[in-house]
Formats: sequence, C-alpha cells, structure tokens
Amino acid sequence: MAEPMDELIPTRATLIQRLKNWQDQSSWQDFFDTYWKLIYGVARQGGLTEPEAEDVVQETMISVAKHMPTFKYDPAIGSFKTWLLNMTRWRITDQLRKRGPAFAASHSAADDTATGTRTVERVIDPASRDLEGLWDAEWEKNLLVVAVAKVKRRLDPQKYQIFDLYVNKAWPPEKVAAALGVSVDQVYLAKHRTTELIKAEVKRLEQKMV
Repeated sequence: MAEPMDELIPTRATLIQRLKNWQDQSSWQDFFDTYWKLIYGVARQGGLTEPEAEDVVQETMISVAKHMPTFKYDPAIGSFKTWLLNMTRWRITDQLRKRGPAFAASHSAADDTATGTRTVERVIDPASRDLEGLWDAEWEKNLLVVAVAKVKRRLDPQKYQIFDLYVNKAWPPEKVAAALGVSVDQVYLAKHRTTELIKAEVKRLEQKMV
C-alpha cells in the first residue's frame, strides 16, 4: 500500500527521490517545513546570532538543492541525517569565518552575561562532537514535535485537550476535570492513552529514518 502524501519525515527514501525533481514544489516545501527549525535551532545553540542562523538555514537548503540531483542514498555508507548534519556544519563554519577577528573584538566586552561568559566563548566548534550532540538532541526534539502533531490530527479533540492541559500546561487533574466536565479517572486515562500513542508514533517514525 502506498504511503499517504502527508506522511511526515524523518526522511524517507521516497521523499529524497522526489527532491531530485526541482519542480516538485510540494516535496521541497515538506522538506523545508520539517527541517528548517532543526537547522536553525542547532545554529543558534551553536552560538550564532539570529540573522546568522537564518542565513545558515537558507544556505543549507540551497546546498541540499544543488547536491540532490547527484545524491545517492546508500544506508551502508551513511544516513541522510548525518549527510544533512555535514551540510549544516559547513554552513555554520562559513558564518563563523565571515565574522573575522573584528567581530570577536567588538563583542568581547559588550556581550558579557551575568555569569561573565561572553558570546564568543559560547560558540561551539563546528568540527567538534559537541555540535553532533546538539544535532542529535534537536533531531529527537523535532521527532517528538512531529509525532505529537500527527497524533493530535487523528485524536478526539477533547482527549488531546485533556492531555495538553494536564501534561503540557501542568494543570492538576482535578482542575482539568472540572474545566472539561469529565471525571478525574477520564483525565488519567486520556493522558495514558495519548502518551502511548505518541510513544508508538515516535517509534514508527524512528524506523522510517534514513
């Protein structure tokens, strides 16, 4: 059975194949919508400014587009996740090179924080494993966001609202029950079932990673 067109990534080999067609705007939009926050978040946590991180997103997407026509996915060689990390790593390196020594000098005193740590000292070496750690953490966070969004789309609205109020907004179960006109037991049950659905969705998406 063919996968539905709205199937969200972690990236499937089928999507990678569609990206080879520059005219497939729908697939490219899917790719951008799924990955821009991941790339942006890693760039920001790596020490780049907001404009620099935005440039990293743009330049990474351009690089992917340029390389995609000749890209061949071979799981025996490496994952797409690692390939995209390297594309992002190089663009972060480019941004740091653009700063030059003048940037470090101008920010050495102005960007002192309450703890005395300066912006230039918080920059992570793009070649280090620290960046890989950031990438893995943001990847997992992105995966969870995707899983929650997919579960929310197919779940009864009230059950998701119970989960949202109880888990995300940390309301006491009694308050949730009173606000939505349900029993406390129903709050616990909705939370448990929704959590299990999200866990299952995360596992399913992980199995589709390439």
